[in-house]
Amino acid sequence: MVTAMLFAGGVGTRMKSSDMPKQFLVVGGKPIIIRTMEHFANHPEVDDIVVACKADWIDYLNELIEKFKVQKVRSVVPGGETGYESIHNGVVETAKVATAPDDIILICDGVRPMLSEKLISDCIRIARECGTAVPVTPSIDSLLYSDDGEKCMKSYKRSSMYITQAPQGYTMEKILWAHSEAEKRGITNPVSSSELFIELGEEVRLYIGERNNIKVTTPEDLERLRADYFYDQFKMFAEELHIDL
Repeated sequence: MVTAMLFAGGVGTRMKSSDMPKQFLVVGGKPIIIRTMEHFANHPEVDDIVVACKADWIDYLNELIEKFKVQKVRSVVPGGETGYESIHNGVVETAKVATAPDDIILICDGVRPMLSEKLISDCIRIARECGTAVPVTPSIDSLLYSDDGEKCMKSYKRSSMYITQAPQGYTMEKILWAHSEAEKRGITNPVSSSELFIELGEEVRLYIGERNNIKVTTPEDLERLRADYFYDQFKMFAEELHIDL
């Protein structure tokens, strides 16, 4: 069994141009969260979808799911105060049905509307083979460390640096163990599931993701998404008219 668990409990504080949570912003007639969900709903290997959503937006999300006829959605549960709490709530909900140790959970932000079918397929395959699967892209910029944002304290070898993406895939056995251990050890707010495993002293399996798989977090990300969407629409129109771009 493969469950896509999307967490969309944030309010989008970095998306300064809108009072609406970023996952509900509309691009090309559809909210970002719906575009993200549809990639999993349309994937032949994904059996169901669980969403952890900001509590006072659950009714609205359910209306959108019905309006856009998104398939495979099993449940929408309240998110938490942090991303980790939202993920935890989603993992607990997923475990109610995904009861086999080797069932797969795909944990993904609700704001990755440019996912590809291949990326999801790779995640499922590698999670089945290795128990963990984390998509990354090699860093193309040099990375510096500073504890005050003004003075550089340390640099990192670029060839060894990677940027994590989502979805991240895990067997239910591994993710339930990780969340149980986090509670025992007082780990309360890892940035991502992969970071949680690393804090617990566990290795995670990396695989190459896609640079186009953006997480819509800032106004600049939103503009890029809109530009890419309308370019794709224009490209399809041009192809129908046999116009070379």
